Amino acid sequence: MIHAIVVVILIVSCYLYLTKRAAPRDDRRRPPMADGGWPLIGHLHLLGGSSGKQPYVTLGNLADKYGPIFSIRIGVHNAVVVSSWELARECFTTLDVVVSSRPKFTAAKILAHDYVNFGFAPYGDLWREMRKITTSELLSTRRFEMLRRVRDSEVEASVKELYRKCAEKRDGDLMVEMKKWLGGLNLNVVLRMVAGKRYRARSEDEEREVRRIRRAFREFFRLMGVVVIGDAIPGLGWLDLGGQVKEMKKTAKEMDEIVSEWLEEHRRRRRRDSDDHESENSIEQDFIDVLLSVLDSAHLNGCHRGCHLDTVIKATCLMIISAATDTTTVTMTWTLSLLLNHRHILKKVQDELDEKVGKERVVKESDVNKLTYLETVVKESMRLYPAGPLSGPREFTEDCSLGGYHIKAGTRMFLNLWKLHRDPRVWSDPMEFKPERFLSAHKDVDVKGQHFELLPFGGGRRVCPGASFGLQMTKLALAAFLHAFEVTTPSDAPVDMSATFGLTIIKTTPLEVLVKRRLSPSLIFI
Repeated sequence: MIHAIVVVILIVSCYLYLTKRAAPRDDRRRPPMADGGWPLIGHLHLLGGSSGKQPYVTLGNLADKYGPIFSIRIGVHNAVVVSSWELARECFTTLDVVVSSRPKFTAAKILAHDYVNFGFAPYGDLWREMRKITTSELLSTRRFEMLRRVRDSEVEASVKELYRKCAEKRDGDLMVEMKKWLGGLNLNVVLRMVAGKRYRARSEDEEREVRRIRRAFREFFRLMGVVVIGDAIPGLGWLDLGGQVKEMKKTAKEMDEIVSEWLEEHRRRRRRDSDDHESENSIEQDFIDVLLSVLDSAHLNGCHRGCHLDTVIKATCLMIISAATDTTTVTMTWTLSLLLNHRHILKKVQDELDEKVGKERVVKESDVNKLTYLETVVKESMRLYPAGPLSGPREFTEDCSLGGYHIKAGTRMFLNLWKLHRDPRVWSDPMEFKPERFLSAHKDVDVKGQHFELLPFGGGRRVCPGASFGLQMTKLALAAFLHAFEVTTPSDAPVDMSATFGLTIIKTTPLEVLVKRRLSPSLIFI
């Protein structure tokens, strides 16, 4: 086995050397190449965190040395790292079409149904069609308003459940692990929107199913951030060092089984309703119902030949559920962590809730737009801890010029949002948590891709289509929780802010807090 690996490495090394020597000389100005590349794998180790720092921090430090755009090598692939708002603006305006595709990599092939999942699909007809359907049928303003009662009811149910546990706890404050609580809340909201499902885990079977679903989607996002050796050096794709490919296949199978069950349930219900001559319009449709109604194989074949209808539906639903659940939960968790480490800001949030909502009723989504200070807190949290601090990789589809440098087609691009959001030219005291900055100098800065100094949802054609949902859900859940409960940490200890990076930035340690009732129980249980 070892001999085989050595032989392959030698063959690949010779191939790369000869290819480089045979390539015609190109004197066009290129972005500076970062030092620290290793033979064969290039700078792959920087993306794996082998330096002891998170990759976005390491790449941010390299930007201090080389400037807002520099080159790295990921095995045989060239990539550029962009770290300034000016270059981000150039990418998402002048070069938007050129940088709107995705490179192919192992995790996307295995976990995203061979790139059918539109979040990881290359730029083309299928991507455009599925994004258009998702935006119009699930994330449009009209649909968003129709689903308000889903969000309100799930938030209310989660708060009531926590209140009951507080009432049962007679000997002190209730300890709550917030990543789990917020994750369960988000999962139920998104599952109701997409699949018409909800899990309260009130039975052993439901608890087991909840754990199964959470584990699968958590693994999805972790593994999506993994770069395996075959991504860097295609000739070594047969190696599975660390067993990561095996993990990906296991998770993909688990997720496919979950959504396949839901899809079959919907088909059975549609057949039953058809037999009963019940009008489809009389049924409360979720997104799977919509996809079954608007998609058919002939329609899909016009976009992507050979693409099976079930595969598209499953891939699309998995994209929405995993993205909406994970990224929103991540944002909520970091925001609450920051508030617990800045108690004077937490008090201002609760004072605003008391003023705008009062203590005679619970928070509803209709209250959220009145909560100006809470919005600044969420914006500042997204600035410091964007859910995806190192954006998903893009791929240049044409030769072009960026920042005065020549970029060849096929080059990959990473946008370092962590570095961009900390630009001292834009943000005073960039490392500090200061929500008030969005009440003064940056009060008009939006987070939905229109202001390039703050891009937590990305920008251009591939900007996150669920930005409005993520923002609204984050503000609603935090408002309802902080309005209903007093919250602190055990022994008033500061929250550990260490992070683990996959596709998103996750708190390394659990967020354990002590909660006690803040409102009269009679209000909660009306």
